[in-house]
Amino acid sequence: MKIGFGYDSHRLVTGRKLILGGKEIPFEKGLLGHSDADCLIHAVCDAVLGAIGAGDIGRQFPDGDPAYRGISSLLLLERVGKLAAAAGYSVGNVDCTVVLEKPKLAPHVGEMAANMAKVLGISAARVSVKAKTNEGMGLVGAGEGAAAFAVAIVEGGETP
Repeated sequence: MKIGFGYDSHRLVTGRKLILGGKEIPFEKGLLGHSDADCLIHAVCDAVLGAIGAGDIGRQFPDGDPAYRGISSLLLLERVGKLAAAAGYSVGNVDCTVVLEKPKLAPHVGEMAANMAKVLGISAARVSVKAKTNEGMGLVGAGEGAAAFAVAIVEGGETP
């Protein structure tokens, strides 16, 4: 068993869709990025990649590559799952937290977890999504962006 940790953040801007956990959430702003800027899935990707020793999302899917412009982060997560499987690992559990002042995410966390579980080929019971605010502190608290943290456990792979 190996454990990986992931983190990501993106600015909120007008003119973009807000997509978190593979779900479009109604809001007047969205996250800025080369892909769909889903910081929650990006953190999960980094956690799984870290656990299998494959670097981070930027190394695997560089933002300078036009192939990833506007791509769904669910597709990136699917590719990360395939990288893990190719290295002999299976994802055992994912626990993640997204930090955003507005809008309220509690009504959406179940669908976010189900979306990620589906592409990873695991039960939704193995993916936990929590939503927090930053209590008005810092750039996230001022409503200028969102951040996400994730931990993933993978099983299998090389034996010592």
